[in-house]
Amino acid sequence: MVHDPGNHGDEGGASAPGRTSAPVDAPSADAASGPEELCDLRVLKALAQPRRQQILQHLTVHGPATSATLARALGLNTGATSYHLRELARYGFVEETGASGHGRERWWRAVPGDRRFPPRSRQNAETRLVMDELNHLAYVADLELFEQLQREGGGHEAGEWADAFPYSRGTMRLTAAELRGFFEEYIALLNRYKRSDADTPPGARTVLTRFLAFPAPATPPTTPPATAPLTASAAAEVPPGVLEPAPGASPSAGACDSDDREGTETS
Repeated sequence: MVHDPGNHGDEGGASAPGRTSAPVDAPSADAASGPEELCDLRVLKALAQPRRQQILQHLTVHGPATSATLARALGLNTGATSYHLRELARYGFVEETGASGHGRERWWRAVPGDRRFPPRSRQNAETRLVMDELNHLAYVADLELFEQLQREGGGHEAGEWADAFPYSRGTMRLTAAELRGFFEEYIALLNRYKRSDADTPPGARTVLTRFLAFPAPATPPTTPPATAPLTASAAAEVPPGVLEPAPGASPSAGACDSDDREGTETS
């Protein structure tokens, strides 16, 4: 697993070799130069706090902020945001920018880095519980933000960014080693597009990337998969009877048969 609040967000994937030797309260200065595995349960517990995840997401999407700015954005008080920022800073996830604002304002930013979680095969029961909670928080936050940005930024007024929501679903036949290699190639691709503020061209925006891959079930499920309920507006547009076609019947054609689509689905 990878967590990089400053660049990639939460990324899921293969494990990284090695173990960080720096003390938890004092991450090594060159941690960003290579993968750093977060093995300490204290660090994982500190990260798997809902408010801290929200703070990291805000700093990643909107850039540096003060505790007062974060408090207003997240509906908290400044005492709470200041506490969570100090805890995140303690483990190297955020840092002060050094910029001074009005009075004694302190500005914070997310610290980039290739931080990886231990592979599930090396997690004990307590670590797995923490990781499951952390992953759940990340998945929910990612989906909510994706849907929000689609609703708010998909109009003609957004210009070329109205179509900036690519996605892809597919299947591959891989060995476990090949999947690890695929993941490392993905991380290398992200790093290839990294650049400093000075090298960033006009019109560029922060783009959030997510990676999720997992082996298909070895056997067919014994019970039907749960289906998310339709929203009220979507359900109102569906004629009665079309959700449950007769056994063996072919599904009807989709509403959009164009090849101009946001994502791909391959197998």
